[in-house]
Amino acid sequence: MNDLEICYLPPEKWKGVPILMETRSDSYYDVVIDPLDRDGCTIRLVRTPSEQEIVHTPEEYDYPDSLYQDHWEKAEAYGVTGDNGELLACIEVCPEEWSNRLMVTELWVSESLRKKGLGKRLMDKAKDIAREQGRRAVILETQSCNTNAIGFYLHEGFEIIGLDTCCYTNADISRKEVRINLGYLFHREPRRK
Repeated sequence: MNDLEICYLPPEKWKGVPILMETRSDSYYDVVIDPLDRDGCTIRLVRTPSEQEIVHTPEEYDYPDSLYQDHWEKAEAYGVTGDNGELLACIEVCPEEWSNRLMVTELWVSESLRKKGLGKRLMDKAKDIAREQGRRAVILETQSCNTNAIGFYLHEGFEIIGLDTCCYTNADISRKEVRINLGYLFHREPRRK
Protein backbone atom coordinates (compact mmCIF):
# COMPACT_ATOMS: atom_id res chain seq x y z
CA MET A 1 0.00 0.00 0.00
CA ASN A 2 2.93 2.34 0.56
CA ASP A 3 3.50 2.40 -3.21
CA LEU A 4 0.46 4.69 -3.53
CA GLU A 5 1.91 8.16 -3.16
CA ILE A 6 -0.04 10.81 -1.30
CA CYS A 7 0.39 14.08 -3.17
CA TYR A 8 -0.87 17.65 -2.96
CA LEU A 9 -4.08 18.24 -4.91
CA PRO A 10 -3.91 21.85 -6.16
CA PRO A 11 -7.18 23.84 -6.14
CA GLU A 12 -6.71 24.92 -9.76
CA LYS A 13 -7.29 21.31 -10.78
CA TRP A 14 -9.39 19.85 -7.97
CA LYS A 15 -11.77 22.63 -6.86
CA GLY A 16 -15.35 21.38 -7.12
CA VAL A 17 -14.41 17.79 -7.89
CA PRO A 18 -17.16 15.73 -6.24
CA ILE A 19 -16.34 13.10 -3.66
CA LEU A 20 -18.77 10.25 -4.08
CA MET A 21 -18.94 9.39 -0.42
CA GLU A 22 -21.25 6.55 0.53
CA THR A 23 -21.54 5.26 4.07
CA ARG A 24 -22.92 1.94 5.25
CA SER A 25 -23.39 0.73 8.79
CA ASP A 26 -25.14 -2.04 10.70
CA SER A 27 -25.39 0.07 13.85
CA TYR A 28 -25.61 3.62 15.15
CA TYR A 29 -24.93 5.54 18.33
CA ASP A 30 -28.28 6.32 19.92
CA VAL A 31 -28.08 9.73 21.59
CA VAL A 32 -29.91 9.75 24.91
CA ILE A 33 -30.17 13.07 26.74
CA ASP A 34 -31.81 13.34 30.13
CA PRO A 35 -33.49 16.73 30.61
CA LEU A 36 -31.28 19.54 31.90
CA ASP A 37 -32.25 20.77 35.33
CA ARG A 38 -30.48 22.79 38.02
CA ASP A 39 -28.44 19.75 39.00
CA GLY A 40 -27.26 19.00 35.45
CA CYS A 41 -28.06 16.29 32.94
CA THR A 42 -26.64 13.10 31.49
CA ILE A 43 -25.81 12.54 27.83
CA ARG A 44 -25.15 9.01 26.66
CA LEU A 45 -24.13 7.59 23.31
CA VAL A 46 -25.21 3.95 23.15
CA ARG A 47 -24.10 1.80 20.23
CA THR A 48 -27.22 0.07 18.98
CA PRO A 49 -27.65 -2.53 16.22
CA SER A 50 -29.81 -1.31 13.36
CA GLU A 51 -32.76 -3.36 12.16
CA GLN A 52 -31.59 -2.74 8.60
CA GLU A 53 -28.37 -1.52 7.06
CA ILE A 54 -28.01 2.26 7.24
CA VAL A 55 -26.93 3.62 3.85
CA HIS A 56 -26.27 7.24 2.94
CA THR A 57 -25.39 8.13 -0.64
CA PRO A 58 -24.44 11.40 -2.37
CA GLU A 59 -27.73 11.31 -4.28
CA GLU A 60 -29.79 11.94 -1.15
CA TYR A 61 -28.14 15.29 -0.45
CA ASP A 62 -28.58 18.51 -2.40
CA TYR A 63 -24.92 19.36 -1.93
CA PRO A 64 -22.56 16.42 -2.48
CA ASP A 65 -19.15 16.69 -0.91
CA SER A 66 -16.46 18.23 -3.06
CA LEU A 67 -12.96 19.58 -2.66
CA TYR A 68 -12.13 23.25 -2.08
CA GLN A 69 -15.64 24.50 -1.33
CA ASP A 70 -15.73 28.30 -1.10
CA HIS A 71 -16.53 28.39 2.63
CA TRP A 72 -13.31 26.55 3.50
CA GLU A 73 -10.83 29.38 3.16
CA LYS A 74 -7.20 28.30 3.14
CA ALA A 75 -8.09 24.63 2.60
CA GLU A 76 -5.43 22.18 1.43
CA ALA A 77 -6.17 18.80 -0.09
CA TYR A 78 -3.95 15.74 -0.46
CA GLY A 79 -4.72 12.43 -2.03
CA VAL A 80 -4.00 9.49 -4.24
CA THR A 81 -4.87 9.38 -7.93
CA GLY A 82 -5.10 6.47 -10.32
CA ASP A 83 -3.32 5.88 -13.61
CA ASN A 84 -6.07 7.80 -15.44
CA GLY A 85 -5.90 10.73 -13.03
CA GLU A 86 -9.06 9.74 -11.17
CA LEU A 87 -9.31 10.46 -7.45
CA LEU A 88 -8.89 7.30 -5.36
CA ALA A 89 -8.56 8.81 -1.88
CA CYS A 90 -8.26 12.24 -0.33
CA ILE A 91 -8.09 14.33 2.79
CA GLU A 92 -8.83 18.04 2.95
CA VAL A 93 -7.85 20.18 5.91
CA CYS A 94 -8.58 23.78 6.78
CA PRO A 95 -7.20 25.90 9.62
CA GLU A 96 -9.64 27.23 12.17
CA GLU A 97 -7.52 30.24 13.04
CA TRP A 98 -9.52 31.66 15.96
CA SER A 99 -9.19 28.39 17.92
CA ASN A 100 -5.77 27.32 16.59
CA ARG A 101 -7.12 23.96 15.43
CA LEU A 102 -6.92 22.17 12.09
CA MET A 103 -10.22 20.86 10.77
CA VAL A 104 -10.48 17.79 8.58
CA THR A 105 -13.22 18.83 6.16
CA GLU A 106 -13.08 15.74 3.93
CA LEU A 107 -11.68 12.24 4.28
CA TRP A 108 -12.50 9.62 1.68
CA VAL A 109 -10.98 6.38 0.47
CA SER A 110 -12.47 4.51 -2.49
CA GLU A 111 -14.10 1.19 -1.69
CA SER A 112 -11.36 -0.81 -3.46
CA LEU A 113 -8.62 0.71 -1.27
CA ARG A 114 -10.29 0.53 2.15
CA LYS A 115 -8.82 -1.48 5.02
CA LYS A 116 -5.30 -1.25 3.57
CA GLY A 117 -3.86 1.53 5.73
CA LEU A 118 -4.47 4.42 3.35
CA GLY A 119 -6.96 6.16 5.66
CA LYS A 120 -4.39 6.05 8.44
CA ARG A 121 -1.71 7.49 6.16
CA LEU A 122 -4.05 10.34 5.16
CA MET A 123 -4.92 11.03 8.79
CA ASP A 124 -1.22 10.98 9.68
CA LYS A 125 -0.74 13.63 6.97
CA ALA A 126 -3.35 15.84 8.68
CA LYS A 127 -1.66 15.36 12.06
CA ASP A 128 1.73 16.23 10.53
CA ILE A 129 0.32 19.42 8.98
CA ALA A 130 -1.22 20.39 12.32
CA ARG A 131 2.10 19.84 14.11
CA GLU A 132 4.01 21.84 11.48
CA GLN A 133 1.52 24.70 11.86
CA GLY A 134 1.67 24.57 15.66
CA ARG A 135 -2.03 23.70 16.01
CA ARG A 136 -3.31 22.46 19.33
CA ALA A 137 -5.74 19.89 17.86
CA VAL A 138 -7.11 18.23 14.76
CA ILE A 139 -10.92 18.27 14.70
CA LEU A 140 -13.59 16.75 12.49
CA GLU A 141 -17.29 16.06 12.18
CA THR A 142 -18.99 12.72 11.61
CA GLN A 143 -22.45 11.31 12.21
CA SER A 144 -23.78 8.97 14.90
CA CYS A 145 -24.87 6.52 12.18
CA ASN A 146 -21.35 6.27 10.71
CA THR A 147 -20.02 3.80 13.27
CA ASN A 148 -17.29 2.53 10.93
CA ALA A 149 -15.80 6.02 10.65
CA ILE A 150 -16.17 6.61 14.39
CA GLY A 151 -14.32 3.35 15.09
CA PHE A 152 -11.52 4.43 12.74
CA TYR A 153 -11.23 7.87 14.37
CA LEU A 154 -11.17 6.40 17.88
CA HIS A 155 -8.43 4.00 16.76
CA GLU A 156 -6.50 7.03 15.47
CA GLY A 157 -6.60 8.66 18.93
CA PHE A 158 -9.58 10.97 18.50
CA GLU A 159 -12.06 11.54 21.30
CA ILE A 160 -15.49 13.07 21.48
CA ILE A 161 -15.41 16.85 21.92
CA GLY A 162 -19.09 17.61 21.34
CA LEU A 163 -22.29 16.92 19.51
CA ASP A 164 -25.10 18.82 17.81
CA THR A 165 -28.57 17.30 17.94
CA CYS A 166 -30.13 19.61 15.33
CA CYS A 167 -27.32 20.22 12.83
CA TYR A 168 -28.90 18.54 9.80
CA THR A 169 -32.62 18.58 10.66
CA ASN A 170 -34.76 19.20 13.73
CA ALA A 171 -35.21 15.43 13.98
CA ASP A 172 -31.57 14.29 13.99
CA ILE A 173 -31.93 12.18 17.17
CA SER A 174 -34.94 10.24 15.89
CA ARG A 175 -33.30 9.91 12.44
CA LYS A 176 -30.21 8.43 14.15
CA GLU A 177 -27.96 10.95 12.37
CA VAL A 178 -26.57 13.28 15.02
CA ARG A 179 -23.46 15.35 14.35
CA ILE A 180 -20.56 14.07 16.47
CA ASN A 181 -17.46 16.25 16.82
CA LEU A 182 -14.20 14.45 17.46
CA GLY A 183 -10.78 15.84 18.24
CA TYR A 184 -7.18 14.72 18.40
CA LEU A 185 -5.58 16.86 21.10
CA PHE A 186 -1.80 17.35 20.97
CA HIS A 187 -1.17 18.84 24.40
CA ARG A 188 -3.45 18.38 27.33
CA GLU A 189 -3.69 21.28 29.70
CA PRO A 190 -4.10 20.26 33.32
CA ARG A 191 -7.71 20.30 34.45
CA ARG A 192 -8.64 23.14 36.75
CA LYS A 193 -10.05 22.24 40.10
